[in-house]
Amino acid sequence: MSWHVTAVNLDNLGDLPKRCRSCVFWELAPHLAKQAEDFGTTELEKEAWVSEILLEWGSCGKIVYVRGAPAGYVMYAPPSAVPRATEMPTGPVSADAVLLTTLQVMPEFAGEGLGRMLAQAVVKDLTRRGVKAVEAFGEAKPGGEPGCIVPADFLRSVGFKTVRPHPRWPRLRMELRSGITWKEDVEHALEQLLGTITIPMQPAAPPAQRIPARVQAI
Repeated sequence: MSWHVTAVNLDNLGDLPKRCRSCVFWELAPHLAKQAEDFGTTELEKEAWVSEILLEWGSCGKIVYVRGAPAGYVMYAPPSAVPRATEMPTGPVSADAVLLTTLQVMPEFAGEGLGRMLAQAVVKDLTRRGVKAVEAFGEAKPGGEPGCIVPADFLRSVGFKTVRPHPRWPRLRMELRSGITWKEDVEHALEQLLGTITIPMQPAAPPAQRIPARVQAI
């Protein structure tokens, strides 16, 4: 299976599922979201939110493509940039954590391990940026259709732990230092699932231009 993961930006925002492209459930306070829906400006509001996060904070999402087609995506941001988080009964999100808001895989790509791959991409990105933890509100009673809240069972399956229980919307957390081991496990599982990917080696630089490599723990 040919696949790659790339960061969400204004150029590929349109590759999100149509319903998600115009959804501002997390991005706006409830009354403003309702107003945007009434005026038909939800897509503009979504684009403005992504643009602001990219400029002020950096990468806030990933899209996975399979054979060139968008197959799933994940979004995350500082909790201060997610107004809906303050309305959740199990809030607030911890001050040292980034909030994972939404993660979805298209139905035709279900069962391929792409959800775990996207979660891995979040862990890798935030660990490199020095973030201590990632939290998420889980959906304890998911329905048949994918929603704006990630199923709690999926979050637990990739290493999140419940920090505030709730019959419908528990809040879960992953310490990213412990997520490193989990990430390595997922990478190994993906190799088994998708096959090892060989990256061509770059030509070696002339001796005078070589720079000693710096080993950095991730």
